Amino acid sequence: MHQRPGPPSPNLLSPTPRDEDVASLRSLSEQESDSEDDEVLRAARSTLEIARHDRTVLEEEEETEKLLVRKQSPAAKLRRIFSPSLGPVRIGKKERRRRRGEAEAFGYPRGSNGPYREGDLMFEMEEGVGDEDSDVSSLSSAVADSKEFDDWQYRRSLDRHRWIRLSLVFSAIIILFLLLLLGAYKASNTGGIHRGGEKVLLSNGTALFAPTTILISLDGFRADYLDRHLTPTLNSLVAQGVSPPYMTPSFPSITFPNHYTLVTGLYPESHGVVANDFWDPDLNEEFKIRPEVVTDAKWYQAEPLWNTAEKQGVRSAIHMWPGSEAHIGNMDPTFWSTFNGSEPLPKKVSKVLGYLDLPGEESEPDVEKLRPQFIALYVPDVDRAGHKFGPNSTEIRKVISDADKMVADILEGLESRNLTNIVNIVVVSDHGMATTSTKRTIQLEEMVDLDLIEHIDGWPLRGLRPKRPEDLRIIKQQLAERAKNFSHGVEVYSREAMPARYHFSNNDRIAPVWVIPKAGWAVVERPDFDVKEALEKNIVYRPRGIHGYDNEHPLMRAIFIARGPAFPHAPNSRLEAFQNIEVYNIICDTLGVTPLPNNGTLRLPLKPIGLHDNESSSKIEHPDVAPSTTMSPSRPVPERPSPKGEADGKQANSSQSLWEKFKHTLESLKKWAGQLLKSKQGSRPS
Repeated sequence: MHQRPGPPSPNLLSPTPRDEDVASLRSLSEQESDSEDDEVLRAARSTLEIARHDRTVLEEEEETEKLLVRKQSPAAKLRRIFSPSLGPVRIGKKERRRRRGEAEAFGYPRGSNGPYREGDLMFEMEEGVGDEDSDVSSLSSAVADSKEFDDWQYRRSLDRHRWIRLSLVFSAIIILFLLLLLGAYKASNTGGIHRGGEKVLLSNGTALFAPTTILISLDGFRADYLDRHLTPTLNSLVAQGVSPPYMTPSFPSITFPNHYTLVTGLYPESHGVVANDFWDPDLNEEFKIRPEVVTDAKWYQAEPLWNTAEKQGVRSAIHMWPGSEAHIGNMDPTFWSTFNGSEPLPKKVSKVLGYLDLPGEESEPDVEKLRPQFIALYVPDVDRAGHKFGPNSTEIRKVISDADKMVADILEGLESRNLTNIVNIVVVSDHGMATTSTKRTIQLEEMVDLDLIEHIDGWPLRGLRPKRPEDLRIIKQQLAERAKNFSHGVEVYSREAMPARYHFSNNDRIAPVWVIPKAGWAVVERPDFDVKEALEKNIVYRPRGIHGYDNEHPLMRAIFIARGPAFPHAPNSRLEAFQNIEVYNIICDTLGVTPLPNNGTLRLPLKPIGLHDNESSSKIEHPDVAPSTTMSPSRPVPERPSPKGEADGKQANSSQSLWEKFKHTLESLKKWAGQLLKSKQGSRPS
């Protein structure tokens, strides 16, 4: 192989390289040395001189090595033996002089090398100071236990990394849990539709929608109508949403009192509409369902939901709901309609969808009336057919189907507008319906002398007001004696002795004495219906269906069905049955409206108890037979709730909901963390 010639060398023993491309093993550029070493390496030397110089250097290094080993701990010796990178570092005279200069400049004693440097052997062994006599035995023990030491270091490293990983995992879990807790807290207080005190606007692709709820009341729609295979839309809504098997109306189970309970959360004794017709002794006037009377605000002793919503900036559209035309509190909903009992159902659908098509939050400020967020629709058709034909007639089947079709048209309108997951829809009814019979009629004149009566309130239950105060004792005495003959069909109560569960005593509009028929029975006056004559001539008693009985009777059960973003429950979720005083709070929560004090306690989120079975629990086995009324144990009549009481109820419900979420989340996290730890331990080497 051809080699490039280099400059001639004066001596073959000289350390000067012969080839410029090959670096010397003792190249000055790669090693530290002092001036004396450099001079020896550069000079031409004999073999004897080189040997003498190398021996001198070796003796100096051996002496240094002995001094270092005497001060070395077993652990340090072990690191030196098994860690080549920690071997001795040669320090030349020049470097030692430079370090002593630095030490003196920084205040270290003269002659000191200053602080240890990383890379010095002494620095690597500074933790241990061994005894000179035990150096050999310590080193031997360390060498013998070197495998155990390696295993210990490996296990220590695994433990450290495992705890670091677990710390990161649990930190992430805690952060996630706090976020879930925060979300649950917000959802429990606002139904999940408000954030940070501001409305959350949802887009359907063409417009922005603030929290919006449609409340539909199907008057007289008994709960078991859902089991007659006539209502595919309502049954589908049950399967998609959340509902109880039935909803209990308030007493008395008639239209005006219950519709005003739905929008106030108050028992009739508290909101003042105690019957469809009653006498007010303070006003010295009579309330009747007539246009000129129901539109007078003086009859309504509580603020309805639409007023509360409007005061909080939530626009309302109320279509024919009882009381919505009365200008209550000197204000009206943004949109309202005059009652028209003959309005066809398709027109109601157009009205509701027309409200949704109005410009909304994204519109110009000069728009006169923006889209409402609360839409309430009253539908009287099923109730009217129930009165006329009876709840088990052939004729009512078509009316039930028509009402279901109306709901279907509204749902289709929501879907076509991409609003199915944006707008809440709640379908309710106010009471049920019972079948009447001529054989289940009682003549009022046979129970009490009507010449002593000034006013007869209510229907089918009858509230009796005497002409003179002293006549009240006689009226009570007559009823006590004669009612025994009619105990199969009626019950008699004074206002003070009214069952506490009726919540029907704390208002002067409630008559002092009441004759309350049992479900399916009717108390009649002779000018309207002569019972004896009707039985002799087989005259059919009309109306064929009546409500207004004990609110807890199965024939009086109503419905509640909800679906939408404010009800994020599993499909077909089943709630415990509840009374309709709860609806007000629920609707307020869907809108982000703060409710006024009321008798309800339920708040969003609702708490399902499971799923509906295939067979509805609202089914009534013998709807044509009126079972005898059973009285539940009486409980004290609560005072009208205060704001604090209402807030306490809300807080208790929210706290319980949060606690359930916490327990469920904690159990899931514990299970996951246990599986993670088990998998990590299983992957460790034995």
